[in-house]
Amino acid sequence: MDTTLDTGTRVNLWRCYLLDTRCELLRLLREPMYIIPTLLFPALFYVMFGLLLGGRGSGEAARYLLATYGVFGAMGAGLFGFAVTLAIDRERGFFALRRALPAPPSAWLVSRLLIAMLFALVIVLELAALAVVFGGVSMTAGQWALLWTVTVLGALPFCAIGLLLGSIASANAAPAWVNLLFLPMAFLSGLWLPLSMLPGVFATLAPVWPAWHLAQIALGVTGQAGTAPLWLHLLVLIVVTVACCVLALRRLARAV
Repeated sequence: MDTTLDTGTRVNLWRCYLLDTRCELLRLLREPMYIIPTLLFPALFYVMFGLLLGGRGSGEAARYLLATYGVFGAMGAGLFGFAVTLAIDRERGFFALRRALPAPPSAWLVSRLLIAMLFALVIVLELAALAVVFGGVSMTAGQWALLWTVTVLGALPFCAIGLLLGSIASANAAPAWVNLLFLPMAFLSGLWLPLSMLPGVFATLAPVWPAWHLAQIALGVTGQAGTAPLWLHLLVLIVVTVACCVLALRRLARAV
């Protein structure tokens, strides 16, 4: 697909997106402070809580935490992949530079979305391998495919939240803001431990968090979801994604 930019130069949009994605991926691979926690922490937590502590016996806990730690990994990929790098790029004048390049303005956004979903896919495949080999988790091929799809696409709402945080926070403050949201949301959404093991007030407040809604969709694939309808979870995630994107892009348009 070719298009003509304001400069009059004809470019292939797909090539621009692929080149941007490649460069952004190389950039992140050179950042161990992002790669190591994002890819390894969900797997390590799953081994500790899903396999060593909870996976003994029926394997229900291993299957439950397979779904919720996949959501946990998608959250991290989306939030950290957007918020921190975006805040740094804003302060370094990255967006002013992009305006002078013969590339579509959306290339940076598309590339980061693709990378966040790629990282979410790697995480959920890691968890699946651990669940099958060490946790005795068994599901149909359709369930596995659907669970992976839910987790990968589930990174998008958190990309949007990260986009909003990155458009507001400074480069120094962005990691703190992300952790301040990321860790409490994971715990209060029942991603680390089932909400049934916590005081009742946590279960009452859980629907406030988008992570809880994504976890309920993932748990529905494994046959462990609650009673809330699927359309409600999807509606909340879509509203969060659209609202955060609109607010963030408006702020970025004013800033650059």
